[in-house]
Amino acid sequence: MTYLILGAGMMGKAIAFDLLKHSRENFIIADRDDKALSDVKFFLHDPIETIRIDDIDDIKRVFSKIDIIISALPYRYNYRLAKIAIEGEKDFIDLGGNTDIVLKEKELDGEAKDKNVTVIPDCGIAPGLVSVIAHDIFDEYDEVESIHIRVGGIPINPKPPFNYQKVFSLEGLINEYVEDAIVIENGDIRYKKSLTEVEDIIFPEPFGRMEAFITSGGTSTLPYTYKGRIKNLEYKTIRYPGHCEKFKILVDIGMCSDKPIEIEGRKIIPRYILIHLLDQILPSEGEDAVLLKTIANGIRKDEYVYCEYNMIDRYDSETGLSAMMRTTGFPVSITAEMIQNDIIKEYGVFTPEEVIPPKLFFKELEKRGIAIRKEFKIV
Repeated sequence: MTYLILGAGMMGKAIAFDLLKHSRENFIIADRDDKALSDVKFFLHDPIETIRIDDIDDIKRVFSKIDIIISALPYRYNYRLAKIAIEGEKDFIDLGGNTDIVLKEKELDGEAKDKNVTVIPDCGIAPGLVSVIAHDIFDEYDEVESIHIRVGGIPINPKPPFNYQKVFSLEGLINEYVEDAIVIENGDIRYKKSLTEVEDIIFPEPFGRMEAFITSGGTSTLPYTYKGRIKNLEYKTIRYPGHCEKFKILVDIGMCSDKPIEIEGRKIIPRYILIHLLDQILPSEGEDAVLLKTIANGIRKDEYVYCEYNMIDRYDSETGLSAMMRTTGFPVSITAEMIQNDIIKEYGVFTPEEVIPPKLFFKELEKRGIAIRKEFKIV
């Protein structure tokens, strides 16, 4: 079995690191950036096979060498990649990041079944890990009333004005802040504006009081999967206090728009300017943490029960992996291994809450030092 990892950036490195450590299988890393390919070899301290790919269709030339394709590329490529993988009868996994694209991938279910191919989008942290937690909640409860998901990647040593550092694509970050979020409210699927409904949320020191607010993408397909089985389900992003207000100003004045504006006879896309400026301003190095808290309410064994799932993961100084790399990349590699080991045997297009076994998934995370702690309380 050979994996093809598309993308040699932060998440591609994390996926490759974990496969190198935990899998007996081979893998190839592909990117169009020769420096990125050189950097990942240096990072892994291993003479892994790398290939330069200038166009997505170039992956077809290595089809004879691979079995599973893993996309660590921006979400906009994933539908086309899923189609190419199915046509080539290769299993496919991606990090998701845009619900509309994931729903388009779901439309390929029949083709994937016909080709005996497994496709699983949304395999990162949110969606991904949080989707598996939702699956576990439904396994644990007889009736689920509500699920409230809170996740965020933050720097340990925040720097103003945004108290944030680059831990994944800035394009993806802005997408989360501007698109409407999909939730279940009073049993119905609804759309809510991102950067709204700010609340305080408390974590152990040194974090203390943080803020959480509505953003898009984190629930992905969960509202569609669980509609009719739950009253309320929503997702909020965790940041240091004040972050939401500052970024909302940029959204409100149009800096996150992808519609061209004309300035002195030239057409300019404001979002591209903002991405460029943020890339210069935001730190890309430094220790980080990923905070997760998911709260569920419902009936369990004839009792009304409150449950919290908690996780705090930190930068690993020994490996050089950020917390965001670990908590986003490792779920992808674990999912790939589940396909390879026939733990996931179904053919078709599935999201994580539909096909990944939670208990085994959590055990694999714990082997990697990522612990999901859950606590039940009878109300």
